[in-house]
Formats: sequence, C-alpha cells, structure tokens
Amino acid sequence: MGMDRGRRVVTAEEAKLWRDAMRGATPFPERLPVEDRPSSPPLPSPSLPPPSPPVLPPRASGALPFIEPGHAPGLDRRTAERLRKGEMVIDDSLDLHGLTQEMAHAALWRFVTAAAERGRRCLLVITGKGGRDHAGVLKRQVPRWLNEPGLRPLVLGFASAQPKHGGEGALYVLLKRRR
Repeated sequence: MGMDRGRRVVTAEEAKLWRDAMRGATPFPERLPVEDRPSSPPLPSPSLPPPSPPVLPPRASGALPFIEPGHAPGLDRRTAERLRKGEMVIDDSLDLHGLTQEMAHAALWRFVTAAAERGRRCLLVITGKGGRDHAGVLKRQVPRWLNEPGLRPLVLGFASAQPKHGGEGALYVLLKRRR
C-alpha cells in the first residue's frame, strides 16, 4: 500500500498499539455502529415496504402545497422563526446515518407517523451532510419524502437545524397538532 491523499499508511505495530490502548474504551453513542445505537423507533427491515399512509379526511382545496426547507406555508411567523432558530423543544429524534435510501425512507415514514400518533410536535431528523465522495443523498431525499402524500398531511414545516443539533446535516420537522 502507498500514500493515499497525503495520509501515511499505519504499520501493523502501530495498529496493534492503538487496539491495545483502546481496549476497554466505551465509544460515544453517536460513534457506535448503526445497529448498536440507541434509537427511538426500531430500524425497519430493508425488505419491508413503508407502511400504508394514514387515513385522513379529504381536503376540499386539493393537494397541500410543497414545503421547502425553511418555508412553512400556513405557519405563523413567530412559530416558523422559533423552528428555524432551534428554539422549540425537540420531542424526539431519528438518526439516519449509515442507512440505505430504502431503509432510511421506511425509518422516516415509521418515525414521523408514530410521532404524530403520540402527539409529538417537533422532531429532529439527522441525515448527515454527505462525504467528500458523495453529496448527501439522504440530505436531498428527506425533504422530498416529507412532502410525499402519506407524510405531507402530518407535516407543517421543516428547516435546517442549528449547529448545536447537527447544522445542515439535520432537519427540524414540525408536525401538526393532534386534534
């Protein structure tokens, strides 16, 4: 093996020293492999399709408007500003790191519908920013998924998170109040 992008190759002796030094160390929860991380809803099996959309009363005005990140049609200015600034209490969060698009889509669907059923209001969805070699597939897809007919009736708006909650690699999602 040679040099890769200015990084030197770690020798076998250095790797052994590192493993010995780290033996017994406990990783931070966000650094655990995805399957070992504590999560709100259980991760779906990739073979399972997303659950069927909730049955909602028909709207006389037709389709709901498409929501762009940071813009929430029908949401009062003060609430929209509080959401954008990260000032609302986050009721639940979902980390999609390490999931395929199919798995992330199903996990998001289950997470949002379950949160709506439990009366949760403000959610944090962590998508990641994407790496050097790829441009954040989940970061681009999650806003589209939140606008799908099955989820859109539950969502009032969403905005990029503040740095303390993941910055542009996460979204605040505001759900409609349960009546």
